[in-house]
Amino acid sequence: MTILVTGGAGFIGANFVLSCLRAGEEPVVNLDKLTYAGNLGSLAAASANPRHLFVKGDICDLELVSDLLRQHAVRAIVHFAAESHVDRSIRGPEDFIRTNITGTFRLLEATRSYVATLPAAAREAFRFVNVSTDEVFGSLGPDAIPFDETSGYFPNSPYSASKAAGDHLVRSYFHTYGLPVITTHCSNNYGPFQFPEKLIPLVILRGQKGESLPVYGDGMNVRDWLYVEDHCEALRAVLAGGKPGATYNIGGDCEKANLDVVHEVCALLDELHPLPGEKAHRELVRFVADRPGHDRRYAIDAGKIRRELGWRPAEDFRSGIRKTVVWYLQNQDWVNDVSSGEYRNWLATNYGSGVDAQ
Repeated sequence: MTILVTGGAGFIGANFVLSCLRAGEEPVVNLDKLTYAGNLGSLAAASANPRHLFVKGDICDLELVSDLLRQHAVRAIVHFAAESHVDRSIRGPEDFIRTNITGTFRLLEATRSYVATLPAAAREAFRFVNVSTDEVFGSLGPDAIPFDETSGYFPNSPYSASKAAGDHLVRSYFHTYGLPVITTHCSNNYGPFQFPEKLIPLVILRGQKGESLPVYGDGMNVRDWLYVEDHCEALRAVLAGGKPGATYNIGGDCEKANLDVVHEVCALLDELHPLPGEKAHRELVRFVADRPGHDRRYAIDAGKIRRELGWRPAEDFRSGIRKTVVWYLQNQDWVNDVSSGEYRNWLATNYGSGVDAQ
């Protein structure tokens, strides 16, 4: 029996694949289209592992997915594959509609047909874990209680709207067809292998070069931060003990304003990679025009997964962010591989004058 992971060359997906391979003997089939944010370099530790099979392909390819399910006797799917960057969804939403909605639909269809062929015990044990985001719930006021599993959906970007649509499809396949699905909603992840368009790796990589550090608006947008390896452990707990049809919120119980996050990264860079002349990294911060529809605050109530499955994060932000900064400073080859010309062009397009020309 095998786990099929979609999007397993992306940030969270690659960490999850490596976590599974470290933890047990079960084979992993890893299906990824290898768009700009997918990187086989993130899977280097799995390259010689006979329990890992990488397949380059698209979740929209119904025939390919169906063949993989049958050929490898898949007993569970963990679905990461998604376009996931809000800024990119604002500038080009069509790819988000195709992958996050159409791709999820076709994956569900292939799974429904496959599960119908399984013996009763295998059908009962099968799981489809849909990895979603807290962004589907919209923006919270400063004093509002955190999102829980009963919170309504109020997506405010093409990205979060497309993920919300995928979530609704997943839910419908449970209620209409009895497909054993589970949806998780995670808060902002950080850690190794994150593509450097996201806030924390952006600050680390630009800060170590002494380049300007662009921060949207006033920097007071608040997010809950979750170390990626903690997220992977939560997903493994959901896969092992989650109830079909249920949803689980996964958060780090760590609300921080973006500017505070930037300042903490800067302080670590001052310690671990000081600039010439004793210049402080926080002097590099440059405020840039806010993005359209920028949600002010997200916060996650992860009480349900703690109570039902016994999961809680192992890292607090102080320990997790130190591990993250150290990893990026020590893995320059990976950084250089992903920092392509296309990535530099994106920075200039998205942040404009807030980013130094390189």
